[in-house]
Amino acid sequence: MSELKSQLRADLTTALKAKDTLRLGTVRMLLAAIQTAETAGSEARELTDAEVVSVLQKEAKKRGEAAEVYAQNGRGELAANEHAEARIIDEYLPTQLTEAEVADLADTAIAQVAEELGERPGMRQMGQVMKIATALAAGKADGSRISAAVKARL
Repeated sequence: MSELKSQLRADLTTALKAKDTLRLGTVRMLLAAIQTAETAGSEARELTDAEVVSVLQKEAKKRGEAAEVYAQNGRGELAANEHAEARIIDEYLPTQLTEAEVADLADTAIAQVAEELGERPGMRQMGQVMKIATALAAGKADGSRISAAVKARL
């Protein structure tokens, strides 16, 4: 079992004992999403920590999008609940990179592609650069932030 999943299980027990309904519901939802990801496909398998982080990022993104929709439709109390759930999910995610760190990451990826190609990559090689940059970020930066930094440098 991945460390993150076992941490979630331990926190579920703690939230249950503390009668923290928001955290309890959020952790249960996260464990259900992980379980769904584990059983998806032709056969069940155990997720690695990196895959669990990916599932958590998707859930956090869902919460942010839902909060935005609720806020646009004048449902502030529901938006606040979604934001609270997103904050709880963020506690389990790795700390996000700053803009300067994302820029350095993009420069590193561009340098690696330039080394492979023998020339500075252009927009046509953005896919290659993004593949390397995303791997270097390892879940610590959103794909849209990485993409924007890479586009600015190509």
